[in-house]
Amino acid sequence: MTATVTIVDHGAGNLRSLRAAFERTGAQAAVTDQADEVRSARLIVLPGVGAAAPAMRALDARGLRTALEDALAGGGRMLGVCLGMQLLFEASAEGDTPCLGLLPGCVEEIDWARRVPHMGWNDVASGGDGPLAHALPAVCYFAHSYAVTEAAPGLVAGTTEIAGRPIVSAVSDGRVTGVQFHPEKSGAAGRAILEAWVHDATA
Repeated sequence: MTATVTIVDHGAGNLRSLRAAFERTGAQAAVTDQADEVRSARLIVLPGVGAAAPAMRALDARGLRTALEDALAGGGRMLGVCLGMQLLFEASAEGDTPCLGLLPGCVEEIDWARRVPHMGWNDVASGGDGPLAHALPAVCYFAHSYAVTEAAPGLVAGTTEIAGRPIVSAVSDGRVTGVQFHPEKSGAAGRAILEAWVHDATA
C-alpha cells in the first residue's frame, strides 16, 4: 500500500519541492491548510521557511496547532523540516515566540558564528538510534539563523558543527521527528532520509 504524506501549508514552506521529494520516494503527497485533513492524517510534514512568530500565528489562526496535536494523539507521525523542526520545541528566541511544545527545549540564535545565516552543505553526524539512523551520517543542505543547541540526549538523532560548536540537526522522540536541514534540497542523501522516515512511520 502506498504511503500518503500530508504536508501542512501554513503559508511558509518549500511546499512544491517537498511534495516532489516525497513523490520521488514512491509516496503520495498532498498539501493542505485544512485542519480536518491534518487531524485525520497519519504521516504529517510540518515545513517552514521564514520566522517562528508568523508561522505560529498562521498555525493558530487556521486551527492547525490543535489539529496536529489531535493527529499525534490519534497515532499519527510528524516530521518537522527546518523552521518546522524548530516549531516542535517549547520556544524560540526568534521574537521570543512560544512554539508547539511537542519536544522539550528551546531554539537559540546562532550568534557565535561570523557568517549567519548558516547556508550551504554541511555534515550531519548520526546521534543515535531512531527512524533516520540508517540514513545518517550524511551531507545535507542548510539555510537558517536559529537552531537547537541543547536537547535531551535521547532526543538527538543528528548533530552538525557550525563555527566549532555543535547544533542539533535532527531529533526523534517516538511519533515526532525533525530535521534542521532541507532534505528536499539535499540530493540522494535527502531522499534516503525521507525514505527512512516514511519506511519507519509505516512499518
